[in-house]
Amino acid sequence: MPLEPYQRGEVWWAKGRVELDGQAITGYLRVSTGASTETGARRWIAEETERLKRRHIVGEEADEFTFDDAVVLYRAKPADAKRLITILPHLTGRAVAGITPKEVRELGPKILPNCATDTWWREIVTPIRSVINNAHDDGKCPPIKIRGYGTKERVAQDKARGKQSRVEKTPSDRDWLDKFTTAADGYNAAMAQFMFETGARISQAVALVPKDLDLPRLRVWLGASKGHPAQWVAISEAMAAILVALPPKRPRARRGDQRLPPRVFGYAHPTSMHSRWRAICKQAEIDYIAPHAAGRHGFYTEMRVRQGLDPITAAKAGRWSDPTLPDRIYAHSDVDEREIRARAGTKPVQPPSKGKG
Repeated sequence: MPLEPYQRGEVWWAKGRVELDGQAITGYLRVSTGASTETGARRWIAEETERLKRRHIVGEEADEFTFDDAVVLYRAKPADAKRLITILPHLTGRAVAGITPKEVRELGPKILPNCATDTWWREIVTPIRSVINNAHDDGKCPPIKIRGYGTKERVAQDKARGKQSRVEKTPSDRDWLDKFTTAADGYNAAMAQFMFETGARISQAVALVPKDLDLPRLRVWLGASKGHPAQWVAISEAMAAILVALPPKRPRARRGDQRLPPRVFGYAHPTSMHSRWRAICKQAEIDYIAPHAAGRHGFYTEMRVRQGLDPITAAKAGRWSDPTLPDRIYAHSDVDEREIRARAGTKPVQPPSKGKG
C-alpha cells in the first residue's frame, strides 16, 4: 500500500510503503509528516516518495555525496557563484540524496525573507537545482524536481513585505521614444532607437563592439541571449545612418581610471546606464521606462498591437522561438480601460430613429 496520510491529534502522519512501478522499495513506514493539515501531509508524502525513489535508483552510495561535492563539479558563472556562496552555509555537509524539494523551497524565505517568490526561485531554487542535476548527469546523485511557488504563496509574500511583485511593464511607443531621443545624448538616443527597432536586449546592445556592425549590408551581429544563438540582425537604412555617425566610445572600468576597449554605445555593463537613463526621462518630462521595457516590450507591442503584424512574423523578428510567449508577456494593450467600460455601459447611446414620412 503506498504512503497515505492519517491524523494523530493535531499532526498528520503517513503510513504504508513507497512503490516503484508497482513494487515496494521500502519496508512498512509509519512516520510523522510534521504537517498540521492533510494538504501539507500529502505534499510531504509526494516529496518523500520522490526522494526515496531517487535513492533507490542511484543507490545508497549517494548518501556519501554532499552538496559541497556537487558545487565543486558545477561550472558556475560569476552570478551563479555569488548566489551559491550565500546558499552553501545552509547545505554544507549535507548528502545530496537527503535534500528534499520542500527543504529547498523553504530556503527562499529563510535566506531572503523580504524578497518576492520570483526572487526566491531565481536566487535560491534555480542554483540549487542546477547544481544537483548537473551532478546527477555525472552519475553522482539522484536528480531533483522542485515545484514552483504558487499564486497563493506569491500573494501572501507580497502582502507580508508590503510590495507587489510581477508589476506589468509599460512599453515605450514612438511618442515616448521621440521625446527621449530629443533630450538624450547621441549614444543613449541611438541605443534606445536601436533596441526599439530590433527588439534587442539591453545586454546585447551594450555588448556591441565596432566589428559587430556590417552597415553597408544593413545588419548587426547580436550576441546569444536567453536561449537563442548569436546571429546577424537586419537594420533599417535610417538606423545604419545613425550608427555610422556614432564614433565608438571607450567606457571607463568600474574600478580605477582604466579605459576598456571601444563599445558602440559606450557602456561597459548593462547596469551602467540606468542612472543616466532616469536623468534623461526626467529632463524630457516623460515617465521612466526601464531599458528592457522600452526596447523589447516596446518593439513587440509596436509590431503586434499598433501595426497588427501576425504573431509568427513578429516573434521571428524579435528572435522568439515560441510565438505564443511574446503574446503572453511582451504585448501590451494601448486602450484605456475606461473606453472598454464605456462600450459595455448599461446605458449605451442609441442612434436616432428614422421618422415616418
